[in-house]
Amino acid sequence: MTSTTGPTDLVIRALTEADARAVFTSLDDPGLVGRPLLGRPYGTLAEGGEYRPDWTFVAERGGEVVARAAFWAAPEDTEPVVLDWLDIAPGEHEAGVRLLREAPLKAEFELVLPPGWRERPETLAAAEARIAVAADAGYTPLVERYRYTWTPADGLPERPGRLVFRSEPDDAAFQDVLRRVMSGTLDAHARKAVAEGGVEQAVREDFEHLSWLSSPREWWQVAHTRDGELVGVHVPGEIPSGPAAAFIGVVPEQRGNGYAYDLLAECTHFLAERGAQTIAASTDTGNTPMAKNFTRAHYPVTQHRYCMAPPA
Repeated sequence: MTSTTGPTDLVIRALTEADARAVFTSLDDPGLVGRPLLGRPYGTLAEGGEYRPDWTFVAERGGEVVARAAFWAAPEDTEPVVLDWLDIAPGEHEAGVRLLREAPLKAEFELVLPPGWRERPETLAAAEARIAVAADAGYTPLVERYRYTWTPADGLPERPGRLVFRSEPDDAAFQDVLRRVMSGTLDAHARKAVAEGGVEQAVREDFEHLSWLSSPREWWQVAHTRDGELVGVHVPGEIPSGPAAAFIGVVPEQRGNGYAYDLLAECTHFLAERGAQTIAASTDTGNTPMAKNFTRAHYPVTQHRYCMAPPA
């Protein structure tokens, strides 16, 4: 894929295994935002990294990289899951816009930021520059999310002991619970799916995501009160970076009783008992009740993620 604009000589192309690392890392970046915050350098799958050269794109001017973008997915995936690496050189806004417009792949843009990023002038400027590029390329703001990382040093949350948990191996039965959880959900991704294709699309997307996890299917648990009333579900999982509290959901008629905390506490104990040294989790910044539950369960905020939906 090559594109030129006459005298500006802007070339947009995918990388190759032979040049991926050298070319991609040639753009100087202070690492205030984006994937560098995760502490993992760019590398291809063949090198033991996380990216594919043909899913990595650069804009070059006069042989120098002035913008770069990398789409990520798990090694076994056939389509990108997220665009999570975007950088542009100073003064190269339009090059970044063209890079995203002309890249043949599309996925949600997820900008990784440090907590309190809006109070840090340099980080705010770096984030706003990338958000502006994505917006001009057709991406639209979707949601901001807190990313949490629990470790044993944070201490295990207390188990209230109010609920009974059991594995639910029947896919249809589990989907029925998901269907009920979708009613009145505060999750922006689920609400977007409902708006686009109804509750069934939201259920399908969440079920597909949970099935994508590398953890055993039997880990998925349904929770009931001790009187047998359905409360919700929790899914301890394994994502590519390690253990995660992958899903917490309470059915509408049980909301307001603090049960999301019970589910999160059980999920944390479940993973810790299996040796987890870190547990990742996320929630929308607007989901105040769930954010409070993470605080109560000793989950510190370690990242802030700004998510934008790709152009149609």
